[in-house]
Amino acid sequence: MKVELEADKCVASGQCVLAAADVFDQDDDGIAILLAEEVGDALVDDVKEAVAVCPAAAIRLVQR
Repeated sequence: MKVELEADKCVASGQCVLAAADVFDQDDDGIAILLAEEVGDALVDDVKEAVAVCPAAAIRLVQR
């Protein structure tokens, strides 16, 4: 599955990193950084959690 991040919407809460540290990180200002655009089955649930907890709705999981 493909992960999409709209960094310009990010409010630097860090919830995505807590939910899916293998997929997200934060820059020096706390803005989310996407570490992996494609995720396998092992990380899908973590990314779904990140989508659910993102206060800015800046993350999407797209099935290819």
